[in-house]
Amino acid sequence: MRVLVTGHEGYLGTVLVSRLIAAGHEAVGLDTGLFADCILGPAPEPVPALRVDLRDVTPEHLAEVAPDAVMHLAALCNDPLGDLDPELTYDVNHRSTVRLARAAKAARVPRFLFSSSCSLYGAGTDDAPLDENAPFAPLTPYGESKIRSEQDLVTLADDDFSPVFLRNATAYGFSPRLRGDLVVNDLVGSALLAGEVKLRSNGMAWRPLVHADDIASAFLALLEAPRETVHARAFNVGDSAENYLIRDVAELVHEIVGGTVTFASGAGADARNYRVSCDRIAREVPAFRPQWTLRKGIEQLAEAYERYGLELENLFGAAHQRLKRITALRQAGRIDTALRWTEVA
Repeated sequence: MRVLVTGHEGYLGTVLVSRLIAAGHEAVGLDTGLFADCILGPAPEPVPALRVDLRDVTPEHLAEVAPDAVMHLAALCNDPLGDLDPELTYDVNHRSTVRLARAAKAARVPRFLFSSSCSLYGAGTDDAPLDENAPFAPLTPYGESKIRSEQDLVTLADDDFSPVFLRNATAYGFSPRLRGDLVVNDLVGSALLAGEVKLRSNGMAWRPLVHADDIASAFLALLEAPRETVHARAFNVGDSAENYLIRDVAELVHEIVGGTVTFASGAGADARNYRVSCDRIAREVPAFRPQWTLRKGIEQLAEAYERYGLELENLFGAAHQRLKRITALRQAGRIDTALRWTEVA
């Protein structure tokens, strides 16, 4: 199939495009390139791409590409970045998602896979894991934007257009466009490069974790799944066994990589506290079988960081921290306050 991947030059998009091509599909990207240069290790092979802002996508863009499916990952993709300008977050993450879906529907694209997030569960409890019918309790504009998007996309579903919602657990693992602002990636880098496994909270919150490569596998499985299985439905993406207390993640990093477990100044309770059940996707989409455990992922990250010579200042600087990258581009005058390029990307 020909698949349009939005955000193909992001952390997850880079991994997903590679997996699509390896599976024999044709990938076409859509990205403005804000993070295109944030590379660790060999640069990924480029793919044909639309250089258009998500907010400007039209049905003509979709007709030009003529994809068999859209995998929509592009977003302002973490809480600090989302908090920078909540209204901008809703514009990019919610309204532009709906605009893209309408354009895809007008271009007769039959399947639209939306990269949602378990963060929409937000302030869960440490009781039973939350399934796809659990109530939403978002704590941030990012989480709220995912809820609004899902709700509006459902209204577009009909006999010719099938939206599918991948509620990804908290991602980790190596990508050539590494994000250092994800908790496991952060802790491994801190342990390896600074000798500290530094917790930024008290570590007593639960979080479901999933490797970037397993998220890519879920996209592939849901792309190829029967329509009646996935039509207008949500799937928690991960493994029900891979829910962890953040403090236990830190201890596992300490065991595998080394470093002393410490707490950042002012580290307190994290209101984001939830476990999720991924039993639905395991039961109904048998082609998806996660291949990564947290232990294997920590080992992979440490090995990749060493192999590619990652430095502490880069891990925690603009190269691999999304908010710092955006701030640096704005301060340099390369993008405006609406995150649009003031120059050719």
